[in-house]
Amino acid sequence: MSFPLKKLDWYIMRRFILTFFVAILLIIGIVIIFDVSEKIDNFVEHEAPLSAIILDYYVNFVPYFINMFSPLFVFITVIFFTSKMAQNSEIVAILSCGISFHRMMVPYFISAAIIAAMSLSLNLFIIPQANETRLEFEAKYVKQPSALAGQNVHYQISPGEFVFVEGFSSWNNTAYKFTLERIEHGRLVSKLSAETAVWDTTFGGWRLNKYFIRDYMDDMEDDIRSGNQIDTVINLTVDDFYLNKDMVERLSQKRLSQLIQTQRMRGDSNVMYAEIEQHNRWSLPFSAFILTIIGVSLSSKKRRGGIGWNIAIGIALSFSYILFMRFSQMFVYTATLPAYIAIWLPNLVFAIIAAVLYKVAPK
Repeated sequence: MSFPLKKLDWYIMRRFILTFFVAILLIIGIVIIFDVSEKIDNFVEHEAPLSAIILDYYVNFVPYFINMFSPLFVFITVIFFTSKMAQNSEIVAILSCGISFHRMMVPYFISAAIIAAMSLSLNLFIIPQANETRLEFEAKYVKQPSALAGQNVHYQISPGEFVFVEGFSSWNNTAYKFTLERIEHGRLVSKLSAETAVWDTTFGGWRLNKYFIRDYMDDMEDDIRSGNQIDTVINLTVDDFYLNKDMVERLSQKRLSQLIQTQRMRGDSNVMYAEIEQHNRWSLPFSAFILTIIGVSLSSKKRRGGIGWNIAIGIALSFSYILFMRFSQMFVYTATLPAYIAIWLPNLVFAIIAAVLYKVAPK
């Protein structure tokens, strides 16, 4: 590999990056037009201000959309301009000058690294904050939030402390049929039950109504007490009932890791949403390298039918990759595979395909 980069390297990198961003701008323009036509009734019905539609929704929608479909853009970009180079006999001229196929891949890898770094930066720093504003806008002007945020919730809030809630209403931040149990050495030592538990922001705790407390004593004489109202502060907040798929998309990487640790300790089944989000943030950028190799391997040869077939194959493969990514998440939802295997599985499968095609391509 010879450095510094030569004119050929800059030529390929310029075409790669430029075609990538042009494709993004064109697709985003089309998507925004369709999205506006779909949501215009919601905007009018809920009287969404024009400034909020543009600044709060669509400005924050663009990074989310770019990152979600970046594998599609990368693949189509590579297929498109490499096929044109092959049809114009540029690839043949490059190889005829003594430049190997592996050396020709250098500017492709550098371009893919730039796109992967951009995608990773979006995932870790920009998109979580953008999702916060975008999802708040959707909740206010597009989607009507469900009144029931959780049903039959069972958490371990700390070692030996368990909370059970039959239902939680987001309208009044109230948990119904609230139970707090404390277990020591495998033995139930205390149980607190209440008809309702209302979140009180003034002291950051729960106000229990019609409560009943039973302490199980060693001498078989239990201590029982009850009342109309009592306040308690435990390792459970109102935010814990809203931690669904949309909520984890708003969290920074640090807060996401902390949430996963907390939910694993609690035995919370919703931890799968946070685990999927965490692994998606890292696995998606790596697809730029895999799909670039596949794209170049498929389109570097001149074909009799022109670039049409290459583009069709590229679109089919890129959509199959995206569908595979979405489908692999079902393995996490059904507890068939852990998140780190299911989310990285598409990259593994397509990396094998890329290795085979890359080995065959120079021949």
